[in-house]
Amino acid sequence: MWDEQVKAYAQTDIKGTELKTYATKDALARAMGDLLVMKQAGTATKGAPTHDAKVTSLTLGVKIPKATISDCLDISKWPTVKKKTGAVQPFPSNQATRYVTTVNAEKWGNRWMITKLTPDGARTC
Repeated sequence: MWDEQVKAYAQTDIKGTELKTYATKDALARAMGDLLVMKQAGTATKGAPTHDAKVTSLTLGVKIPKATISDCLDISKWPTVKKKTGAVQPFPSNQATRYVTTVNAEKWGNRWMITKLTPDGARTC
């Protein structure tokens, strides 16, 4: 999902990505909202975040298997830029560039779908 989200944020559009293949519900709505804000501001992202993800909960043997993942998301090499000029926009002074993101996933058929991403900028990692 993250690879497709990075593509979408770089072009401020999901066209040509497979984001809907991997994200749904709140996770997809959050990404679409981000894209709308970025498009209105004339910004995009460059580069990509890095991750250190670990499964913290897994429920199998039920109709819809579920997983919770704790991800140390590092956005320091994923800056926002002005699309017209390429000028890097500084991160807000109070924003951590490495923070915990909780990811919820459900297994739909043969595929795990990301249903919710909850960043917690107060929990650095």
